[in-house]
Amino acid sequence: MKNIDYSAVKITGGYWKERQKINADVTVKAIYERFAETHRFDALKCEWKDGDPDMPHIFWDSDVAKWIEGTSYVLNSKDDEKAVEIIEESVNRIIENSDENGYFNSHFLVTEQEKRFKNRDCHELYCAGHLIEAAVAYYNTTGKDRFLKAMCRYADYIEKVFKIEKSAAFATPGHPELELALIKLYEATGETRYKDLAKYFIDEHGRHPKDAEYLGNWANEHYNQDEMPIKDRSTAEGHSVRAMYLMCGAADVAYEYNDNELKEACERVFDNIIKKRMYITGGVGSTNIGEAFSIDYDLPNRTAYTETCAAIALAFFANRMLKFGANAKYADIVEKVIYNGALSGISLDGKSFFYENPLEIDPDFNNVNTSTRQKERFPITKRLEYFGCSCCPPNILRFIASISGFMYTEDDSTVYVHQYINSSAKF
Repeated sequence: MKNIDYSAVKITGGYWKERQKINADVTVKAIYERFAETHRFDALKCEWKDGDPDMPHIFWDSDVAKWIEGTSYVLNSKDDEKAVEIIEESVNRIIENSDENGYFNSHFLVTEQEKRFKNRDCHELYCAGHLIEAAVAYYNTTGKDRFLKAMCRYADYIEKVFKIEKSAAFATPGHPELELALIKLYEATGETRYKDLAKYFIDEHGRHPKDAEYLGNWANEHYNQDEMPIKDRSTAEGHSVRAMYLMCGAADVAYEYNDNELKEACERVFDNIIKKRMYITGGVGSTNIGEAFSIDYDLPNRTAYTETCAAIALAFFANRMLKFGANAKYADIVEKVIYNGALSGISLDGKSFFYENPLEIDPDFNNVNTSTRQKERFPITKRLEYFGCSCCPPNILRFIASISGFMYTEDDSTVYVHQYINSSAKF
């Protein structure tokens, strides 16, 4: 069974037609302006030096990459010369500033150069994965391959450092994302080394106790799903977005290599989530401590963390599971997330966002400790246009822009309809 790509499906009317119009006309511009104001795009110039303000953060590249990816999806159905100009300028900066190995990271190219691939929590491979996804999306929409070729060089270098030489200070990505991106790179290029590298990372995950040591005293090996190999997993543990992206990669690898043992692990984890660790909205990750899953049935309403990115990642995971066969439980979870856990993360006007999505907000109750200056922590009560950690806004952008990719799958004899949205499609 294979998914029908978003580009083969045109949404022709109704609710999602309007949401996609707002996404294209408002959200693309709103996110770009906030990222430009906070120097995320300027960071790609790699001109920062000691003493300058706004040192490029370790995850800024991923924010820009998701904006490029989401905007590339928008460009599939709407011409936007300004957006193309911004993307081309960003691609130029990435190519010009990549080192001789193809390595690009706007933080480590200007500071802490000696720490490249030394700290597993520094998001290098996470950023690389999002850059790869952006390059694939832009190539698929425009046919322009400069960005794609640059990311192939980067992937080749990652393969050399982590799989061939094993010279990095850790074995697998600290924040999973690269694994699923490598599968997309394989699909775009036909180069089997990239899916082999994805399989390598999935197979090695949870087999290296030293990979968890960087966490220090504030978390343990469960936080990054390092307590066991993926094939032995039965529950969703730790940081919720990391867990979901990891399982997306595992599902991709299980499908590509017909790995039934890995597929069964994906099924066990998925069932644990939807039966015991998921809110009625499709939100996952109930606690703000570590942005993490907790124990079964621990699902408080007022303090629900339920990060927008985690809900989106659960939809990605569920959609991948549909490739193993038509099972309505996976499509139902996608639907639940689309209309609840993810959609609550953006305002009706497309300009402001929730990072957390509680099920209950009572501003008066938030001040229940009237006699103390120290208050209990509750989620914010109003959506914001920007967060210091702004992973969710561009994730919503790319999610809505490619929503048609959740609608159909096909096998040799049947087209399956999973989401009911006004559309026309070509198979």
